[in-house]
Amino acid sequence: MRTDLGLALSVATVAGLGLAALGRWGFDSAAVEAPGLALAYLAGGVPAALTALREFRTARVLDIDLLMVTAALAALAVGAALEGAVLLALFSISNTLEERAMGRARRAVEALMALRPETAFLVTPDGIVEVPVAHLVAGDTVVLRPGARVPVDGVIADGDGSLDESTITGESMPVHKAPGAPVFEATVNLNGVLRVTVTRGTAESTVARMIALVTEAQAAKAPSERFSDWFGQRYTLVVLVGALLALGAFLLLGWGWNDALYRAATLLVAASPCAVVISVPAAILSALSAAARGGVLFKGGAALETLAEVRAFAFDKTGTLTTGKAEVTDLWAPDGDLDAMLRQLAGIEAHSEHPIGLAVRAEAHRRGLTPEPVAEVHATPSEGIEGQDAQGALWAGNLRMASRQGVDIGALPALADGAQTLVLLGRGDRLLGAATVADRPRDSARAGLAALRASGIGRRAMMTGDRRAVALRIGSELGLDSDEIHADLLPGDKVTLVAALAEDGKVAFVGDGVNDAAALARADVGIAMGAAGSEVALQAADVALLSEDMTRLAAAHRLARRTARVIRQNLVFALGAMVVLVTAGLVWELPLPLAVLGHEGGTLLVVMNGLRLLADPIRADRAPARNASRDSAPAA
Repeated sequence: MRTDLGLALSVATVAGLGLAALGRWGFDSAAVEAPGLALAYLAGGVPAALTALREFRTARVLDIDLLMVTAALAALAVGAALEGAVLLALFSISNTLEERAMGRARRAVEALMALRPETAFLVTPDGIVEVPVAHLVAGDTVVLRPGARVPVDGVIADGDGSLDESTITGESMPVHKAPGAPVFEATVNLNGVLRVTVTRGTAESTVARMIALVTEAQAAKAPSERFSDWFGQRYTLVVLVGALLALGAFLLLGWGWNDALYRAATLLVAASPCAVVISVPAAILSALSAAARGGVLFKGGAALETLAEVRAFAFDKTGTLTTGKAEVTDLWAPDGDLDAMLRQLAGIEAHSEHPIGLAVRAEAHRRGLTPEPVAEVHATPSEGIEGQDAQGALWAGNLRMASRQGVDIGALPALADGAQTLVLLGRGDRLLGAATVADRPRDSARAGLAALRASGIGRRAMMTGDRRAVALRIGSELGLDSDEIHADLLPGDKVTLVAALAEDGKVAFVGDGVNDAAALARADVGIAMGAAGSEVALQAADVALLSEDMTRLAAAHRLARRTARVIRQNLVFALGAMVVLVTAGLVWELPLPLAVLGHEGGTLLVVMNGLRLLADPIRADRAPARNASRDSAPAA
């Protein structure tokens, strides 16, 4: 709401300035110029004056708002109303650019709250009763049906099945849970009917802790102290006092009131810090536009400025460095006929909605194979599925299923190394084949990490809730050092590791899931995978990577550093020009039009320098490296 009002006032100020300019140089009509000036002064000056008064009343601070309004009124008093309107218009635009994504922490917390189910099925002496989740306390027992979201943290008391824990731990594959295993609030029960004993109520649950982490991490991030704030508070007082002293000195020297006021007003206009104020937003706005065209969306200039100082990048694994989707990585058949085996496996998996089944069917489709018809399919939780094809009974499942069927797996090659999921296909006690399923790195991930290293980023860490074997496999494929691969992490662990990285300099964290929200908020710059990231991650982050091309991170980092250089150039020039103009106003009789021309000319130059960044769109360094062909089968 506040941003919308600021934008409307800026538009009104610029519109008024445009009318005034048309009236003076276009139509030569006071009927156009006067209303335009009135609109510019009211829309641009009144809000700034109210802000200045509020700051003075509450904090006893004379800020830059007061100086800009005074400079505009002084210009009006000496007959340079249009120049004063220009000052107000530029200042209004800069204020609008300062309004950033207000309420981001609140929206992130609301997104986390939305993960919580509202009711749960409580086991009571009178049967199973649906109750509000908020009424559950430690020691209660709840029934968790297939497809339901876990209402509270607890321990499985009865039953077993697979749970999707990606929202909490980042685990890329479903996790099998048996009696005694912990379950976390907001995770999803994929199959099986479970009875869960509550260990923590909603106030102390996993999601509650994540909410606290997000809130505390964002509060702990001290806002970047902008140069304009520091400069404005001190410079305003210096300029106002200096102008008054100059006015008094001119009067003491015997000048007339009008001449003294004209000279003091000239000094005030010459010293007006408009070029300083606009130098930062001009560069930032151009860089933000260039970044957006390249698929990188910054939530504000502060993130862009901070990214230029980042010296370490930390990455979530699942859905960030990897696709987040299970894919078939290897196939094996005792007779070597992989296509025939895959048709049978895809046929029985066609009746499953499990991510492994989806991966098998996708691989068959990729190879152009038609699944064999399989009927009478039924699932055995935590083991696999069984059915009937044209040749008789058929099954597909894990080692528990194979053991129950009496299969001798001695002839099975070492397909799975603990970092992949093994799927077996059999008929009775005869093994027909096997497949391994795992998450894969994004095509551009390795090139993106290499580009960051080439751009001077010394530390590139991977943080994941997945098992260490999985993390090491992905990390080695991406060229990461083993000591920068961190696995088996909960959200709080990621926050701790990000804080440790931050001790050596600014750190950026790149993630996509709910479990990354706290780390995204704690990092100096949080970067969310916007194309597939969760709403919580997007709200907690400072930057959204809309493209899945990871090489654009390095390009965004280079753009941020170039923006920082342009800002420094603008500030040096703006301050230098101001010193020259003020010196000329004090030593020589600098005419007011020349002061305005020098002031506005300097403003235009810093704006043009900033606009050069528009010609620097983010683009990939090179085409993403494709993964090696997956058609080759391992040796038996």
